[in-house]
Amino acid sequence: MSRLKQILIKTKKQVFSEISGNNPTLMRGDGFEFVELREYTSNDDIRHINWKVTAKLQKPFVKVYAQEKELNIVIVPLLSGSVYFGQKRMKQDLIAEISSVLSYSAIKNSDRFSAYIFTDKLDDIIKPTKKTFATDELVNKILSYNPLNKIIDYTKLHSFLMNKIKRKAVIFLIGDFFGDFNFSTMAKKHEVIAIIVRDKLEENPPSLGSLNFIDPNSMSSELIDFNSQSSEKFKNMVKENDKKLYRHFKKYHIRFTKIYTDEEPFIKLIKLFSGRK
Repeated sequence: MSRLKQILIKTKKQVFSEISGNNPTLMRGDGFEFVELREYTSNDDIRHINWKVTAKLQKPFVKVYAQEKELNIVIVPLLSGSVYFGQKRMKQDLIAEISSVLSYSAIKNSDRFSAYIFTDKLDDIIKPTKKTFATDELVNKILSYNPLNKIIDYTKLHSFLMNKIKRKAVIFLIGDFFGDFNFSTMAKKHEVIAIIVRDKLEENPPSLGSLNFIDPNSMSSELIDFNSQSSEKFKNMVKENDKKLYRHFKKYHIRFTKIYTDEEPFIKLIKLFSGRK
């Protein structure tokens, strides 16, 4: 409950507060697209007056907007056993915080969001909603979920989402993305955004000597001499996984970012949506 409250208070303040909230929502602007200028009429909102054009032409002109369609936001936390890891905090906690920021951002923008917790099957669901209590429910489900002995079946995940989501959506996949993946068909129908969650120790492991390692995905254990050679081999495996991952994302125009457990997710997400690096 302590972790739940900390995440909800922090992320709600980040998304809704006036201090940080003067930024537009993470998802898009104010929900309107500029179309044209026309002369002001008595029924127009004076906030839409273009003062520069008005001064130039000596009569009032207003900006005309076309309201954008409501976005269909889908949040998919990928809670395999490997997210039960982290130095400063667990990757699972980071996924919960990212999901909170995304769901609050959808609500702020008056968009519906839904969520699916999926491993090799559907484990839990948040139905489409605009209610803030659903964010509390989602974060609580993620934090209380036991990911040990769970793996992500990306083929089943892809098939499930393609069958379940009928209307075009913005789909956020949040996980560490270790394994075989293919989001090509999904990316052609929907906008897919991948958020890679990692701990720096995974990508740069030290030499630890002989240890009894437990695989959190299968819960099988093995005595391994994790020397400098083993460390380098593991490091190269992660690099190859990520090269393949980045190629796949770029090929199918999937936007992505990587957030480490010692980083501030809100800042990284702002950079992702603003196109900054």
